[in-house]
Amino acid sequence: MESRRRAGFGVFAECLLTGVWIALASLPVVTAPAAFAAGARHLRRRLTGRSGGWREFLADLRSAVRHGWLVGAAGVAACAAVWIDLLVARAGLPGGRAAAAVGLFALLAAAVAVLRAAAVWTPGAAWRSLLGAAARRTVRGPGGSFLLVCGIAVTVLCAGFVPPLAVPVLGVLTAAAVAVEERGRTTS
Repeated sequence: MESRRRAGFGVFAECLLTGVWIALASLPVVTAPAAFAAGARHLRRRLTGRSGGWREFLADLRSAVRHGWLVGAAGVAACAAVWIDLLVARAGLPGGRAAAAVGLFALLAAAVAVLRAAAVWTPGAAWRSLLGAAARRTVRGPGGSFLLVCGIAVTVLCAGFVPPLAVPVLGVLTAAAVAVEERGRTTS
């Protein structure tokens, strides 16, 4: 019993550390999907008993960022479009509220799909095919998608209430994405 508890705390501590690595790697903003992918790969290694530290994380990050920065740039563009939608809604223009609601929903769905794609990323995998499959899993697996929406909400709330807490919570969000994907794999 004691060794299981210790192992559980070890995994939790690894998630928190991974969150710090993800936050640092996401500072250029467009590298965020690659950072989540490298973090997820690190956590999958740990969960399967293989070793790996920050050097392996950096190697995975370099590999993921090669084409993953395009996903990050698309995410920045999507956030800018939703921000404009919100400004239109605040200005009271006709249809502004509907456009903002649709934009926020689409942005949240895209964030879930990116998290799901990052959770299964491996070096050499094409982001386009990962995102296509993740989008299908996002729609077909509403339970896991809802869990990730809740994880995103907790991360945003942590950032709003206690900003430094949002950094390690990124690792917990990544672990949730890995767990959702593993659960989906075993139930299929």
